[in-house]
Amino acid sequence: MRLSVNGSPRDVDPTRAPTLLAALRDELGLIGPKLSCDHGECGACTVRLDGELVYACLTLTAACEGAHVQTVEGLSPAGTLHPLQQAFITHDAAQCGFCTPGQLLAAQALLERNPHPTDDEIRVAMSGNLCRCGTYPKIIAAIRAVADASGGAAGAPA
Repeated sequence: MRLSVNGSPRDVDPTRAPTLLAALRDELGLIGPKLSCDHGECGACTVRLDGELVYACLTLTAACEGAHVQTVEGLSPAGTLHPLQQAFITHDAAQCGFCTPGQLLAAQALLERNPHPTDDEIRVAMSGNLCRCGTYPKIIAAIRAVADASGGAAGAPA
């Protein structure tokens, strides 16, 4: 079956990769989404499916025929950092980095729908993504910095 991954048409075999996470990692070699809890509780596997945040570990590949999937690898053009990626570096929001891909996509989705979120709105929007290192204040600071600097235009690289 075919789907669009980070803007490119890709073929995957749902019999070999029953979940979207398996298709992305095992079939397509994209290592941004992580396998962690395998129950949709941690957010390490967060991707965007037709613009909506989903847990790839719970999403059946067969249900994604023709869909548009964005992983962290598709956040910005090759060789550049998205403003959110730079802010995570600047604010030291990516300690071990395990949760960072899902955090970045959740932050991007938040800023696309709400360019000027309050800290409480950031907390709620990010609540589906757990950070093992506990860098929540730094993650909030990074998202706040991008919202303040760009008016929330986090959908495109600077």
